[in-house]
Amino acid sequence: MTTNEKPKAAGYARVSSKDQEDTGYSLPAQEKLLREYALRNDCELVKVFAIQESAAGKVQRKIFQEMMAYVTKAKIKTIIVETTDRLTRNFADVPVIDNWIMASDEHNIHLVKENCVLHKNLKSHEWFMWRVKVATAEYYVKLLSENVKKGQKEKLAQGWLPTHSPIGYKTVGEKGHKIHVIDETQAPFVRKMFELYATGNYSVKKLADEMFAMGMRSRKGYKISTALMHLYMRNPFFSGMNRWNGKVTRGEHEPIISKELFQRVQDILDGRYAPRYAKHDVLFKGVFRCIECGGTISWETHKGYWYGHCNHFKKCTQTEWYRQDYIEAQLAEKIRAISGRNDQLKRLIEWVQDALKEDHSEEITLRENAIRELERQYAMASQRLDKLYDDKIDGKISTEFYEKKFAQYKKEQENLLDNLSKQKDASLKYYEVGVTILEVAKRAYDIYHSPRRTPEQKRRLLSFLFESMKIDGKQILTQYHLPFSLIAGVSEKIAVGMTTNYTFELAKLPVNKGKTPAFADVHPTWLRG
Repeated sequence: MTTNEKPKAAGYARVSSKDQEDTGYSLPAQEKLLREYALRNDCELVKVFAIQESAAGKVQRKIFQEMMAYVTKAKIKTIIVETTDRLTRNFADVPVIDNWIMASDEHNIHLVKENCVLHKNLKSHEWFMWRVKVATAEYYVKLLSENVKKGQKEKLAQGWLPTHSPIGYKTVGEKGHKIHVIDETQAPFVRKMFELYATGNYSVKKLADEMFAMGMRSRKGYKISTALMHLYMRNPFFSGMNRWNGKVTRGEHEPIISKELFQRVQDILDGRYAPRYAKHDVLFKGVFRCIECGGTISWETHKGYWYGHCNHFKKCTQTEWYRQDYIEAQLAEKIRAISGRNDQLKRLIEWVQDALKEDHSEEITLRENAIRELERQYAMASQRLDKLYDDKIDGKISTEFYEKKFAQYKKEQENLLDNLSKQKDASLKYYEVGVTILEVAKRAYDIYHSPRRTPEQKRRLLSFLFESMKIDGKQILTQYHLPFSLIAGVSEKIAVGMTTNYTFELAKLPVNKGKTPAFADVHPTWLRG
């Protein structure tokens, strides 16, 4: 490298949702930010690796690996990325990043909006914060997945299938409010298909041939295969029911066939799945799995006590039965391990909580400034409209000029309103989730043992804390979600007196007194109180 040549850097940009593209996180916007940062820091951004919001997980992983291979081969010493959650969202990437950083004193990663540079000589508390941010990002991705599932569950509760409808129906309506209505062109074929098979005179293959001859086609215009025909006849959707993840519930869509006709077809097909509904709201229903076969632990009541055991749906040698209260006593210790019932652990949690909020303060300020500017521009647009109307009344301008300018100003006003709405609704969930996670950690034990908690609320808390929960004999084996595993690890070190690295760093770092996380506003009502 000559004396005048700038050091080279690679950029990394990611957009994970359409909403992020609409609220200023588009790939071009991120690339502009990275290039401006590189210019300010006197380095040349030679290549930007970008991940589209529609990219599958395997594609995202491939692009990340391509970037790391590129910077290694090209001997590039700097990577520039907007924030931690743009760089990585899972701990599988952390060793790759760490190994690259530790390979040279000159290797560094710039997290632009976090005003942070990762390098080999980073202090211990900075390494800890880096992993907390990765854990928070990973947990946020999983939380988004859970929210999608909750949205699907709510859609089902309303009586609508949370996916495209099968042949014979059309999906209509706006996003978030889509429903299924009968397709008058295809519905008669579907009805005839069930009626013919109910006679008992057709095999599925023969029926597929017959329906093709009658004019029945797939949505792409092809003959419906034997396998797909069989799936159609097993689908209770046509009789007014929704089947999702193996469960059948009543639908709000209009049925094409009667339940009686559907049942006759199922009898000929040798029966169908019928859901069973539990009579009791068992505390650990669907929570634990068998350590040996992975089957769900079933719960039964005997002489006033609930007992769990492996259901043996798969081959398994586990024969133990265990009382619910004994299992719950073990679980209480697992929850206590991440709760802020130790003063040192509580201080650590509060410090990380404040640090996360401080990291995000600049972005919050920028967004507030943007909102104020948009509000100012909207007020000016309103004043222009008022003046335009006054000029028209006073005869200073023609009707044609008034209508032209009115349409222009009104359009500007609508665009400003739209941008203002997007800024106000823009997601700050990444850091809100981080703050919330730590608040839950401080209060987990008290939340779980509150007498107001229902079994359903307790199960939801457990799913929030633990990634897996298994039973081996009469012993429970749990794995925390990240970052609760980080908190549990610190708690264990505190318990055995290995506090030097943590308490010393905490003693040096200022804690912003008086800051109370807006936990009740961020988190679901089932965790309040």
